[in-house]
Amino acid sequence: MKTENIEGLTLFEINLLIQQGGKFVMFPNIMSKLKSIYFVRPEEKTFKYALKHFLKNLSYGWRNFPLRPFYISKSLFYLAIGGKDCPPNILADLNQINPIYNPNLYCLQYV
Repeated sequence: MKTENIEGLTLFEINLLIQQGGKFVMFPNIMSKLKSIYFVRPEEKTFKYALKHFLKNLSYGWRNFPLRPFYISKSLFYLAIGGKDCPPNILADLNQINPIYNPNLYCLQYV
């Protein structure tokens, strides 16, 4: 799964923002099994991310007639509650992708 909205942030900064109230939020995509995970900073609202997925699911649900009420109501539910919180193992996955930087202090002494 791809994590959006963490471009340019180190793992230390992400942990710091989580302690301040940031969170990872998931919006299920009705069209496919893939889910989009967004990192929401402490001062941000999830509405702008949820609206994109709601409109996408609305257009797909409109074309697929028998399941239309189910798709639209599920997407509207996630829009109203602000997404689905992701499990805490997202940080473990990010740590594997972006390991903690440990510089060699011996080499930095003479700079």
